[in-house]
Order: sequence, then C-alpha cells, then structure tokens
Amino acid sequence: MWTVIGIVAFLLALLFSIAWHEAGHLTFAKLFGVRTTQYMVGFGKTVWSKQIGETEYGFKAVPLGGYIRMIGMVPPGKDGRQKITTTAMGATGFVRNIVEETRAGDRSQVTPADEGRQFYQLHPGKRIIIMAAGPVMNLILAVGIFSVLLVGIGIKAPSTTIAQVNQCVLPAAAAGQTQQTDCTAADAPTPAAQAGLLPGDTITGFDGTPVTGWDQLTGLIQASAGRTVQIEYTRGGASQVAAVTIVENQRPVFDENDTQVGVKIAGFLGVSSLPEYQAQSVGTAFVFTGQFIGRAAQAVVAIPARIPALWDAIVDGAPRDLNSPVGIVGAGRIGGEILESDQTTTQDKWVLFLQLVAGFNMSLFLLNMLPLLPLDGGHILGAVIEWIRKGWARLRGKADPGPFDVAKLMPVAYVVALLFIGLTALTLVADVVNPVKLFG
Repeated sequence: MWTVIGIVAFLLALLFSIAWHEAGHLTFAKLFGVRTTQYMVGFGKTVWSKQIGETEYGFKAVPLGGYIRMIGMVPPGKDGRQKITTTAMGATGFVRNIVEETRAGDRSQVTPADEGRQFYQLHPGKRIIIMAAGPVMNLILAVGIFSVLLVGIGIKAPSTTIAQVNQCVLPAAAAGQTQQTDCTAADAPTPAAQAGLLPGDTITGFDGTPVTGWDQLTGLIQASAGRTVQIEYTRGGASQVAAVTIVENQRPVFDENDTQVGVKIAGFLGVSSLPEYQAQSVGTAFVFTGQFIGRAAQAVVAIPARIPALWDAIVDGAPRDLNSPVGIVGAGRIGGEILESDQTTTQDKWVLFLQLVAGFNMSLFLLNMLPLLPLDGGHILGAVIEWIRKGWARLRGKADPGPFDVAKLMPVAYVVALLFIGLTALTLVADVVNPVKLFG
C-alpha cells in the first residue's frame, strides 16, 4: 500500500512541479502583453480544459512535461512570408524545409490583432525573463523545500544519546579487513556495559566537562585511556552518575570523506550514537543549499558519462549505482520504496521523499537552462544573441539587424529532442528491469 501511495504522491508532486514551472512562463508572458492561447500540463490528448479569457487551461494525458503557447515565437521571413522548398534535394534542402515548416506552423496562428503582442517583438530582456521564469520557479521550489527541511527539521547527526551498548571490547579492523562482530568468552566486557549504561541514556557530562555533542564526547573518551572518569547521563528524565574506567582499544581513523584510512590506539567506552535531527541555522542552511545545487549540477554534467553503466544495467544486469540517471518511472518507484521501507521512521520517510521532490525540481531547473532548443535555455540563447547583435550594431551606428531567427536553430532542436527521447527510453527500460534501490 505504501508503495502505491509513494508512486501516486510522486506523480502528484511531478504534476505540481510542471504546473509550477509553466506558471512562471505564463505569469511573465501575460505581464509583458504576449497573447498566450494555451497553458497545458502534459502532452497528447486533452483530458480536461477550460477557456478563461484568451487562454485555454488544461491537462493532457501524458504527464511528461507541459507548455504554454505564445503567439509569434518565430519571426516572419525576410519577405514577410514562409516558403517551403518541396523540391529541394539533399541535406541543405531538408534543413531549409525544417526551418520554414517551423516558421509556417508558428506564423499560421498570428492574426492582425496580434501586432505588438507577439513574443519575438518583445525586447530581448523581456524574452529572457519569460523563458527563465519557468526553470527559476523549479529552482525556487527546490531551494524552498530543502531550506525548510534544514531549518525546520534539520539534518541527521550523531547525538549524545546512546543507540547501542557494545557488550565486549573488540578492536577495529584495519581498512579493507573484516570486522569481528561476535563476542567470545575471552573478550573483556566494555566499560559502558560494566557501568550499566543502556540504550536511550543521554550523556550530559564527562568527568566534570559538560557534553554538548558527539564529536566532543568522542574526543574526550579517546583522550582518557586508562583513566577512571565520572560520566553524567539522564535516564527517563532523571540525572545519574557512573564511574567508568576507559580502556585502550584499536579504533578506526577516517578521512574528510568519512572513508576509513587506518587505525589507532585510543580510549574506548563501548557505545554508539543515536542519530537525531538537528535543526540548522539560516546561515548553515544557505551553505548546505549551495552545496546541494553544486552536487545537482555535477550530476547533470555527469549524465553522458553514466550512460554506458546504464546500458550495462539493462543488458548485463549490473547493479544500478545510486547516482545512476533515473526517469519519472524510476523516481516514482524510489518514492514508493521510501514510504514502504521498514528501515526508517515516518519522519525519515517524508524527509527523504521531500528531498526526492527537491532534487527532481533542481534537475528540471538545470536541464531546462541548457542553451539548447527546444529547452528554455535555447530560447534564452537566441534572445541573448539578438541583444548582443543589436547593441553591437548601435555602437557602430548601423541599422537594427532585426530579430534573431530562432527557426534556424530548429534542426539542432530536432537532434537534441531525439537525444532526450533516447535517454528517456533508456532510463525507462532500466527503471523497469533493473531499478535503483535505496534500501538494497
């Protein structure tokens, strides 16, 4: 049941993210006076729609995207007409026909009443704002979710509450070796077990020093080998004190990436920490959010390099990496797995789910900002080129070169669209036959 709920919840989050994205485009298109005839969530056959003013609002059958239809996105040809070269042969003629068919299809919707209200007639700066508004809405949603999670709930970090008390002193295994986990009669009991510490106890003091964090406590323990110390802790709301003799033991050494790089001899108590959510300050949340954006950008850039592993996962059944590209089906399955898992608390489930939604919206922002048609970034690139050309002509005292002909980029748009369709199909197959699994 939770799997179904997770998939449905992600689908609803997906639809909201798409609608939110298109609302950004629509808001500024109307603000700048562009005639906008459609606002649609999805593609294919219309499931429901309602005409409000000059705009039709609706949902379509395939929830894989959305669009708003703005009049006059492509400028007319130099002679004001569109010409389709039906007799042209070869690659040049084929490309020319793509350009002019695009122009003809777009210009066929323009009426005399649209003069001054066409997208291409706007100042390039306004066109940039309209096209950037959609991806920026996804960015706002992603950053908003992530920031609320950080400040309102926090991130899981080791606390001074005991999760487990080790029953015997076992030396840490060297990096790459197998760790002994079972106690034998020859193994000495841990100081924590001898002192009667229990899971759920919260350590508040160490030999007179107030304890405020797990890292601080670990440092105090490791520096006290051979000493008998007073440990203050709370149990069931009552404060207690226990005398504990810290023993020497072989402990692991980790680098900045939390990878074990060796072992050392240090003081040992024999307890593990219970992770708890610790709310972050606004400043810390700002830093973490920046890191979140950076990791998302790196993941998008790394997509081409990860395609061979995706192919191997389909053909050879190789395990899917957690960083493997996933499509909507895969993300939906992950959402279901998160809510179905019995390895996490209810709070953990919803935090992970919201992080999934935030990551999806961040991906939408980054992908749509790529300077390639048919993505929003391709239209932004056209407006930037036009702005530069106009400015350069003005500086040289030349005539206005006119609007940038975005239709000339349509052959490239076809190639980009085919590549995205291929990647979508590849991830779809992988997500069905060999899905990414968070919990094994």
